[in-house]
Amino acid sequence: MSALTSWLRGEQGAAGAAAREPIASDGIVLPRLLRRPVRLLGRFAGGEFEVPRYSASILTAGFLAASSLYGAYLGGHFPTIVQAVTSRLGFAIDEVKVSGHRETSEIDILERLGLDGWTSTIGFDAEAARERIAALPWVESAAVRKIYPDVLEIQVDERKPFAIWQHGSELSVIERSGHVIAPYSGGRQATLPLIIGLGAPGAAPAFIDRIHAFPELAARIKGYIRVAERRWDVRLENGVTVKLPEAGEDQAVKALIAMDHETGLLSRDIAAVDMRISDRLVVQLSPDAATRREAALKERLKTKSKPGKKI
Repeated sequence: MSALTSWLRGEQGAAGAAAREPIASDGIVLPRLLRRPVRLLGRFAGGEFEVPRYSASILTAGFLAASSLYGAYLGGHFPTIVQAVTSRLGFAIDEVKVSGHRETSEIDILERLGLDGWTSTIGFDAEAARERIAALPWVESAAVRKIYPDVLEIQVDERKPFAIWQHGSELSVIERSGHVIAPYSGGRQATLPLIIGLGAPGAAPAFIDRIHAFPELAARIKGYIRVAERRWDVRLENGVTVKLPEAGEDQAVKALIAMDHETGLLSRDIAAVDMRISDRLVVQLSPDAATRREAALKERLKTKSKPGKKI
């Protein structure tokens, strides 16, 4: 009897060991990663697996939560939910560092970020904010960087002003390329050269560079006037206008400087110097000088017309 009992126990032990070692139908032992899932499935199929309490409630709540999230996603409210949750977890943007701006107001940059006090770094769209900042007039390029958990860094590269362009009654600040940056508002731009006339922005850089080769004249110029998109007049600080020819501008400037050295022409009471004709120079007097000259001529004529005394 004891031998039979021992034999039965041995058979049952072997069967239990076989049950504990999951094997496929063809006798191959399953990989270690799959043994536990297969064992759980076997227990569930054999009726040994007991369903935990409140599992139905948990599944229902999970289903409702998943349905709500899916509905929010379809309705476009998912980013709002992410913002609300993550901002209360310590990711609300608390500090914004702006650098590189000189002409652009920091307030304008902050407005383009669109922060509302609860915006989180996780849900914040840095690329969209960068594009909005780059659309500001003075901004050439911008970079927006999120530093977790609650900091934004804004780096701005601004356009470089070249001149003030007067077209009609409007004044605009332009780049060297001729691109209009913004309306002229004074301040630091007051020291920029003034260019006037249609087509002036495109032709001014090369002409101004050539004039700067004559610093003695360049230092006295207040404005550059483009005439009929063909040639230039330059207006000096004392109000004298020099009308340059369409071609041979360098030679004309050299001759003008030499004449000024000899006679002080540009410091006299004159309104304009016309150098458009290559073989002559025409000087236009100022109104006051013209009046004085006319009076002097009349006085000279009177003197000549008086009869001489007879002896």
